[in-house]
Amino acid sequence: MGLWQKLTNEFIDIVEWLDDSRDTLVHRFERYNNEIKNGAKLVVREGQLAIIVNQGQAGAGQPADVFGPGMHELSTANLPILSTLQGWKYGFNSPFKAEVYFFNTRLFPDLKWGTPGPSTMRDPEFGVVRVTAFGIYSIRIKDAKTVLKDLVGTAGDFTLSDIENNLRGKIGLRIKEVMPELGVPVIDLESKVTVLGERIREKISPDFERLGLELVEVQVQDLGLPEEVEAAIDKQGAMRVIGNMQTYAQYEAANAMRDAANNTGAAGSAMGVGVGMMMGNGIGALFGGGSQSPAQPAQPAPQAAAPVAPPPLPTAVQYWVAINGQQAGPFDLAALQQKLASGEINRDSLAWKQGMPGWTAMSQIAELGSLFANVPPPLPPM
Repeated sequence: MGLWQKLTNEFIDIVEWLDDSRDTLVHRFERYNNEIKNGAKLVVREGQLAIIVNQGQAGAGQPADVFGPGMHELSTANLPILSTLQGWKYGFNSPFKAEVYFFNTRLFPDLKWGTPGPSTMRDPEFGVVRVTAFGIYSIRIKDAKTVLKDLVGTAGDFTLSDIENNLRGKIGLRIKEVMPELGVPVIDLESKVTVLGERIREKISPDFERLGLELVEVQVQDLGLPEEVEAAIDKQGAMRVIGNMQTYAQYEAANAMRDAANNTGAAGSAMGVGVGMMMGNGIGALFGGGSQSPAQPAQPAPQAAAPVAPPPLPTAVQYWVAINGQQAGPFDLAALQQKLASGEINRDSLAWKQGMPGWTAMSQIAELGSLFANVPPPLPPM
């Protein structure tokens, strides 16, 4: 490179970084021999921070070593012409070095994590259970100085791939501690994934902060249980849905009998009915009476209900009659027949029963007409 081109490069006074990688956390600005012009403009965009490393130290000679979003004027010890002329005895390599590191402070979401192996839990229902978990997490840079010192060093670019395995391992190991501490039965773990994610974030955040990073969020998206535990959970769910097993057995038996009735073959129909009846009796006994212990006495058979007595006969109609100007009675039809035969009353005697509006001659009451069938009417007047 010619001397003029070298000097021309030293007068470039715009320092900026346009990120197009989507996974770069830290980028070192490329400058010829790391020489920055005195009074150069530093452009820091939203979602970025910048640190000046001058003469081997971060922020040497600067009022603030960390620059936030905006345009900043830089003052360095590297004067373009002077540094070149002074650098003759060094072979035109200036001893005054200045570097600019840009930090991507945006949120880095959707980073994957998972337990490196099953986590052992004690469950009150299933005993010792081995559980796995998977999900995603989000981070951002919190302390640029710590990231530069402990992670970046002298690297030109520091990306997620340089640290992702380490962060994933931290979460995977911590979840093995958190899950048993929750005290949640494995059958209820899926309903507590939000709580589980918060507990993991609280537990592991200090580890991330020591690296200059902020653990923003941890999501638990899937929990893995042993096959036998999943099968037991499925059976418990089926039992809750079925409810009354005896009713369920009767329902299944009825379905079998219906299917047999739809079979056009006589042998198939008879066999289907027999199977249905056996299913109804067998399963009903298994989940109904079969639930008793063999050592217990059998329950007594229910006694037959007592026969229902017939209702009482309707009460005979009774009448009150007027005898010698006095009210007498009440009398039923048989008693009235005797009174009529003895001459105490006749067809013109007044009678009354409940429901009649008033006293009426017995001959005018239709119900008493049979009493006078064999009694001759009175003689006509002479």
